[in-house]
Amino acid sequence: MEIILKKKPKNPIITEGFPGLGLISTIVTEFLIKHLNAKSIGYIKAEEIPPVAAVHESRVVQPLELFYDKKSNLLIVHALSDVKGMEWEIAKTMIKLASMLKAKEIISIEGIMSSTETNNAYYLCNKDANSRRMAQAKILPLKEGIIMGVTAAMMLTDRSVPKSGIFVETHTRLPDSRSAAKAVEVLDNYLGLKVDYKPLIKMAEEFEAKLKTLLTQTKKSQDYQKQKELSYMG
Repeated sequence: MEIILKKKPKNPIITEGFPGLGLISTIVTEFLIKHLNAKSIGYIKAEEIPPVAAVHESRVVQPLELFYDKKSNLLIVHALSDVKGMEWEIAKTMIKLASMLKAKEIISIEGIMSSTETNNAYYLCNKDANSRRMAQAKILPLKEGIIMGVTAAMMLTDRSVPKSGIFVETHTRLPDSRSAAKAVEVLDNYLGLKVDYKPLIKMAEEFEAKLKTLLTQTKKSQDYQKQKELSYMG
């Protein structure tokens, strides 16, 4: 994997989110890029990723694109591709990126499955100073659990780089904008970004309303089909 940069910000905070449960991390990074008006400054070139090009607003979007907001000194890794099987390689590349830019910290955003409809947020840091800041932001520590994917690979790689994880509960595998809003709220409290996460809650309500309508229509169709089958058999 190769890091391609048009500019090199000094000592940024890096936040990343790779597609996972509820697509929380993907929604969060997309929202931050738009809300902060972050600019593309490069990408991670990876020939292992299938050559699928997404087009957005007449522009080809890189599968692993790097966006930067100068005001907050925040570098956002925007991942659109499934990176299954490449977790260790990506973790090494993220550590390399952090070392190149002398990043203050890498923050990973993940969804974790919950059996209830709560969306509590938890943190895990490899540096005491960051743990104290998370606690001051009134985020709960993750005391027990299993971490997987890129976040796990990064937590197990090179402890000299400050790394933190923000984990938000989700009870669905569908896009969960409500839990993504919680992640943005937590990130805002931790970094003082002054971003408004309420639009994500509105998105969640709209999405849930559409989903509810779709499920109702599907059930009606299924009931109608059953009635037809019973009429035919009778």
